[in-house]
Amino acid sequence: MTSLSRRAVTGALAAGALALVGTRAPAAAATPRSAALQAAISDLSHPEAIASQLLVEGRDGRWYGTAGTADIASGRPVRADDPFRAGSVTKAFVATVVLQLWAQGWLDLDAPITRCLPDLPLPAGFGEIAVSHLLNHTSGLPDHRGLPDLGTPEAVVRHRFDHWTPRALVRTVTHEGLKFTPGDKQEYRGINYVLLALLIEEVTGRRYGDVIASRILRPLGLTGTVIPGGDRRVHGSAVHGYLRMTDGSLCDVTTYDQSSSWGEGELVSTADDLFRFQHALFTGALLPPRAREKLFTLPPVTMLDGTDARYSMGLQAARVNGTTFWGKTGENYGYRTRMFATRDLSTRFVLSYTPTPLNAREDMIKRVVDVLAPPSS
Repeated sequence: MTSLSRRAVTGALAAGALALVGTRAPAAAATPRSAALQAAISDLSHPEAIASQLLVEGRDGRWYGTAGTADIASGRPVRADDPFRAGSVTKAFVATVVLQLWAQGWLDLDAPITRCLPDLPLPAGFGEIAVSHLLNHTSGLPDHRGLPDLGTPEAVVRHRFDHWTPRALVRTVTHEGLKFTPGDKQEYRGINYVLLALLIEEVTGRRYGDVIASRILRPLGLTGTVIPGGDRRVHGSAVHGYLRMTDGSLCDVTTYDQSSSWGEGELVSTADDLFRFQHALFTGALLPPRAREKLFTLPPVTMLDGTDARYSMGLQAARVNGTTFWGKTGENYGYRTRMFATRDLSTRFVLSYTPTPLNAREDMIKRVVDVLAPPSS
């Protein structure tokens, strides 16, 4: 199985399908598969979670199901237009804008980042890193130094209102040389996309969130999706995220300063919006063919652990039970999002749930994928 988690939690993937235009259609009549999907997301004990929702579309129609409650206080059910934190799905939006700018001649994917970001103090060795290396995680950037240890739920809660600037985040990886020659290996790193968001701002002269809004959100009518910037809250009928403390209590971590995820993991969205974005991205509504092909091209290198590369320019690939899915995972404390599809959109899905353990297992994803892409007998 391919590693799908932002924190490298091993597990299987899941699927979904075809086109979504406009608002979500009514669910199809109950079938054995829909019953199995409902059962897959209704087990909120493995992993422990407060809520789940799954939006699927395939050759046999569309299905949407939920389990649990959007927030403990009200006990209300989850809806497909409820906003939640989508984590690193942000990277697919950032990569889309960078590829648009490249296709339109605004920037060069082969240009070194030291030339693209002339006002950002970077070590001389970083001149080997090109924009393309950031997009597909082959930059070789060194490990962070100076970030707080968030190894316990109490530490997460203690630091959840810490505020970071993008330049401060970049400084945490400038204390030593590159880990490997850019382009020689692959290692998934969020800091690559912090630099790409800074590049968007350098090229356009606007905040990267505003550029995403003008180029993606408004054209597609994604009214439930925002780049929150300095806003700590999730507005409207939000799906709440919780962490289980070591004493067994639950802490609501919905309100959280996302500056530590600036440019790479701060997106707030909905299941409906992510489904529409996925369709537009795969069908060419957002990118011309030569740019869209970058989404489905893996670099000819291996990961640091010797396994095959699995990250393209903006997406990641996972081969599950003989089927290759393309998409993006996302995690924030109290939230987990999976947005994947086959390249032809014959099967696609958006799964969002709210696990309470600090490092939750991938059991729910495995259950879902076993229904949507069952192992061959």
